[in-house]
Amino acid sequence: MDQSRIRNFSIIAHIDHGKSTLADRLLQRSGAISERQMREQTLDDMELERERGITIKASAVSVDMPVDGVSYMFNLIDTPGHVDFHYEVSRALAACDGALLVVDATQGVQAQTVANAYAAVENDLHIIPVVNKIDLPGARPEDTALEIEHVLGIPVDDVQFVSAKSGDGIEEMCRSIVKLIPPPSGDRAGHLQGLVFDAVYDEYRGVVCFTRISQGRIRKGQKILLMGRERQYVVTELGKMRPGRVVVDSLAAGEAGYFVASIKTLADVTVGDTVTDALNPAAEPMPGYDPPKQVVFCDFYPAGGEEYDELRDALSRLSLNDASFTFQPQSSDALGFGFRCGFLGLLHMDIVQERLERECGVDVVQTAPSVTYEAQLTSGEVVRVEAAGDLPSIDKIAELREPIIETQIITPAESVGSIMKLADQRRGIFKKQEYLSPQRVMLTYEFPFNEILYDFYDRLKSVTRGYGTMDYHVIGFRTSDLVKMDILVNGKAVDALSVILHRSTADRRGRKILTRLRQEIARHLFEIPLQAAIGSRVIARETIKPLRKNVTAKCYGGDVTRKRKLLEKQKAGKKRMKTIGNVDIPQKAFMAVLEPED
Repeated sequence: MDQSRIRNFSIIAHIDHGKSTLADRLLQRSGAISERQMREQTLDDMELERERGITIKASAVSVDMPVDGVSYMFNLIDTPGHVDFHYEVSRALAACDGALLVVDATQGVQAQTVANAYAAVENDLHIIPVVNKIDLPGARPEDTALEIEHVLGIPVDDVQFVSAKSGDGIEEMCRSIVKLIPPPSGDRAGHLQGLVFDAVYDEYRGVVCFTRISQGRIRKGQKILLMGRERQYVVTELGKMRPGRVVVDSLAAGEAGYFVASIKTLADVTVGDTVTDALNPAAEPMPGYDPPKQVVFCDFYPAGGEEYDELRDALSRLSLNDASFTFQPQSSDALGFGFRCGFLGLLHMDIVQERLERECGVDVVQTAPSVTYEAQLTSGEVVRVEAAGDLPSIDKIAELREPIIETQIITPAESVGSIMKLADQRRGIFKKQEYLSPQRVMLTYEFPFNEILYDFYDRLKSVTRGYGTMDYHVIGFRTSDLVKMDILVNGKAVDALSVILHRSTADRRGRKILTRLRQEIARHLFEIPLQAAIGSRVIARETIKPLRKNVTAKCYGGDVTRKRKLLEKQKAGKKRMKTIGNVDIPQKAFMAVLEPED
């Protein structure tokens, strides 16, 4: 198709503002899917996506869209809305020329709306604001349009009003896409240059690479070079997602599609790499992406102990389809052999664990998630610490640094006081306050990441009665008075229960964890002491009493020494059991360290 009639754009928004439904309407209007094939969230083909009602992976599709009697090619990418998958959004934006910024008419501008808009501006994309759900009873389309102008600086005249559910306004929105989003540039006669913006693993064909061609043309049977890896392959299949895979003979500059080239593993492909002609290569690669930065780490251990190989194979299979999480071998005295896994956030971690159990049939014991710290050693070296068990001994550490995030919180004005009180409890530093409208405020705070990791978002929703939203990004590391707190079970430190925390909260947190552990660990035939310690100083203790059998039940009267003899024998047996016995620690106990403090 002629380049002037191609439009490449992403659909971006805060979570639950209607991106996937809007993509459904565009597919329906183009005739890419029939009424019989139509279903909600057509592009969300993962079972977990459909079950949870959220988008996890960005989905690219090409459709032929008639606008005012002229056929245009729309290459659109439906992106996730949750902050944990912002990396997917950034990759999608780099492969586009414009973006539809969807805003819910009942909720207005939210935290992730602002973050996605800034990401689109950084990629120099033309933004078309789309106010969605105008058919709902509580919709405020005009107020929402004014909020967009005030917060993002986009004129009210550019705002499109649609209902993705009913289809109202879709026709006008398509005209705006054609009018406002520029057609792709690039010389179709030049050297081949294409950006690999995503890759998935297919068991039968190997790696399927999704690419946007910026210059030249790629053909079936062509010998190509992946410039980052410096590896050559022969293209065995070319195609487009319409939304099913449709094979084509070539892809030219301005078009997006996929290619298969007998690439064996995802490790052979770098997302953000440049594909070019092996015989007549481009002079230099295109600007790629920064690799995803894992910010949350936890350990996975096989629940059965003997399923280590099955867990390793399952993690390898998942990493083929999700290159944004990492894993490496790890061992623990209490739990045996397992893996340290890195994730983009808590939801990402939850998704991976659920996929392990559903798709791979592997039961895992998961330790409490933690963030990455930095330790500057007395030698001057700076090391990354992904778990409390990896922390060097205290005599070798000059200073400990914790990750700091900048957080934007959008809330009703009447909830500002409650949020400020909550922020003070979590060591938040107030930066600025901005009114989006007379009723809604955006607060900017800096928080230590570990203070908001687990339950802060739930508490935020609670104090704002469900109307508060937040977005965050890591801005660096800052020196703080941190200590490592060990949890000792029956006198042995359990690495998986150790935590790094601020000294001011250590005593209270230690007592809280031990109280919860005492409830979760079942009683054994011997006494189990639970201790929280900082170095050699024990700061809290709880005791799980032993199960007792009445060994004197058969003694009816007679010499009291008979009873004493039996009790002493029982006491000696319990002492021996305590020395050699193992304490069974259930999965819930490892999550006890996450229990909210207040």
